[in-house]
Amino acid sequence: MSLSIREVSKRYGEFTAVNELSLQIPKGEVFGFLGANGAGKTTTFRMILGLIEPTSGHIQWNDKSLTYSRSHLVGYLPEERGLYPKLKVKDQLVYLGRLRGMKKANVLQEMEHWLSRFNIPQYASKKVEELSKGNQQKIQFIASVIHRPELLILDEPFSGLDPVNVEVLKEAVLDLKKRGTTIVFSSHRMEHVEELCEYLCIMHHGTPVVYGRLPEIKRSFGKKNVVVHGKGPFERITELEGVVKVKKTVEGMIVQIQHESVSQLIFQELKHFSFVSKFAVEEPSLNDIFIEKVGASYE
Repeated sequence: MSLSIREVSKRYGEFTAVNELSLQIPKGEVFGFLGANGAGKTTTFRMILGLIEPTSGHIQWNDKSLTYSRSHLVGYLPEERGLYPKLKVKDQLVYLGRLRGMKKANVLQEMEHWLSRFNIPQYASKKVEELSKGNQQKIQFIASVIHRPELLILDEPFSGLDPVNVEVLKEAVLDLKKRGTTIVFSSHRMEHVEELCEYLCIMHHGTPVVYGRLPEIKRSFGKKNVVVHGKGPFERITELEGVVKVKKTVEGMIVQIQHESVSQLIFQELKHFSFVSKFAVEEPSLNDIFIEKVGASYE
């Protein structure tokens, strides 16, 4: 099973939100969907969900269209949260689970599992508006997975969460992957994508500009980073041929280079330093790749 998006476009008059997008998202993988605001991510999600119709192209799950009768196969956590503030958590989840065709007893069983997993079983009888933003986010996540979907779409799932709860939610996502769930998620936090995803797509003005497996994307980028921690005349490094750009850090600097051979020139300059605690050649970060491909459009 996989999610197949073939030559999908969405136009509003003369404006093209998504332009001939083609992706194959493998079953059981976590797929990162990236782009600046207005790049076409949420529009694509809404087309996958059947909330809006593509102007052209086809979207299929397991070689069949995702019609309303198959909507129970999909879970969705929208960027704009959609909980009813006056409802109690238990009533909220039972209602949403029943909409997905679940029996009440099954909803309650799943609810107890997830509330315990997130260490908030005491909130079952609380109104949503009484919860913190982070705990509301957990309830929203539970609502998106309570019916055990085969395909899960998460639109900025970590926004508003503190670092501890980010880790809790990441562990939950990875456990769902182990269970066989196919997960597509968007995030502005590149480090989350690098941790969770093997495959990704970067959108720019409705068109994919990067698509594939993350290790291959990094290799094809060509440029590498050299990390130097220490004390010395860093200006000597910035003046070397083959240095693309330099970012100063508390410990020293991160130098982006055109070719790995430039790292040897940098290494030779370290003899002029009074102290060096680290010298490392690293693959480019996803943030480096994103900024080069999308540039000033990133918000």
